[in-house]
Amino acid sequence: MSAMPALYIGHGAPLLLDDPVWSSELAALPKKFDKPKAILIVSAHWESAPISISSPISGTPLVYDFGGFHPKYYQMTYQTPDATALAERISAMMPDNQSVHESTRGLDHGAWVPLKIMYPDADIPVLQMSMPTSDPGTLIELGKRLRPLRDEGVLIIGSGFLTHGLPFLRDWSIDAAAPGWSSEFDVWAKEALSRGDVETLASYKELAPGVRYAHPTVEHFTPLFVTLGASSNPEVAPETLIEGFWMGLSKRSVLVA
Repeated sequence: MSAMPALYIGHGAPLLLDDPVWSSELAALPKKFDKPKAILIVSAHWESAPISISSPISGTPLVYDFGGFHPKYYQMTYQTPDATALAERISAMMPDNQSVHESTRGLDHGAWVPLKIMYPDADIPVLQMSMPTSDPGTLIELGKRLRPLRDEGVLIIGSGFLTHGLPFLRDWSIDAAAPGWSSEFDVWAKEALSRGDVETLASYKELAPGVRYAHPTVEHFTPLFVTLGASSNPEVAPETLIEGFWMGLSKRSVLVA
């Protein structure tokens, strides 16, 4: 088996499960690489320090961390196999002064919504890791520490949304036109990614156009830095997997080799 890639994907909302366009794009991703032995996912929806990992038990429950949706979304399941071996491996990878807290938390929608599309059989062990900081440099270093997992068949995923200015949306239809701040931030990120320019991306607060609107809070952008840190060759630009907009927000997703 060749090394698994690392991904940064947009995870949308539960409504994504009913969107045939974006669902088909996500469903096509696993065809680009071998089936992973396990999946480690860092979601925008779990910020916690020190680093914590979700419950590794078989059939880990889901976290329905959203409101106002159809009741069917709160009845969905995604029962994955035991991930204890991955949990133990991650704990062993951390420095002596950095313990990993094993929680009883389930998988939040930033993890189970896209995975339900990508791997509908739920036959791969999945572990979620908390994002301990929003500092790009620290997250890049975390990605570097996790990088050896890729050679062991583990797919590393940073799950967010390239733009996420929910307070500033005026049209909530799925095919809404992208606001200027969303399209401008997307173009800026696309260009930086195409150059493999991690330094510019890490300076997004100072350099990115429309950043205050695209990311009034930053947790949907910062999982990207875990993905970039996990690159086997930081000089190689990520491959764009998905682009375009959903409710006016950029769903740009990339693969790091």
